[in-house]
Amino acid sequence: MFLNMSGYSLSIAVVCSSNMNRSMEAHAFLSKKGFKVKSFGTGDKVKLPGTAVDKPNVYDFSCSYEEIYQDLQNKDKSFYTQNGLLHMLDRNRRIKTRPERFQSSSEKFDIVITCEERVYDQVIEYFENRSPEDSASVHIINFDIQDNHEEATIGAFHICEFMSLLDDLNNSSVLFDVATCEDLDNDMDSLIHSYEEKVHRTLLHCVLFY
Repeated sequence: MFLNMSGYSLSIAVVCSSNMNRSMEAHAFLSKKGFKVKSFGTGDKVKLPGTAVDKPNVYDFSCSYEEIYQDLQNKDKSFYTQNGLLHMLDRNRRIKTRPERFQSSSEKFDIVITCEERVYDQVIEYFENRSPEDSASVHIINFDIQDNHEEATIGAFHICEFMSLLDDLNNSSVLFDVATCEDLDNDMDSLIHSYEEKVHRTLLHCVLFY
């Protein structure tokens, strides 16, 4: 079961470092299943592997996926085809125009899912340093996902499965407003614990406010 679009729908942000691999794989997966989702990065720059370990490709978040695609294709089409970056960028440019930085977004989400602990910490730091506007709560949940194509696919599946379970939890009771439901924190903790036991992965979780 997935979100009942005729009722309320959770707004989800999936966040990795560069908004290239893990967050975009989850963005694509969740979007196809009908979830209301956007994706972001938390880094100062967008970083992609280069032809040498000490020579990464670095871009501003203002660069479009198309521009990055063309740049890598011009640099070494064969190499970046073989390592999967051109395929990844081709997928990304079909979803949205450019990578986005979470700290620059003014949007509010019910759920923010991060893809590694460092990104989780950066998201928490962002909330702690901003001036509170209202009492709208946001659940920050971290899935630890290695930054490679295979793990990004597995991670996207786990994220989508978890969100489906959260929807099942909602549909098993009276529809509620996520921002004001007093029981959601306890329900979320219980769901996370159950899911951790099921998949043998540890999830980090906290509740913050906009």
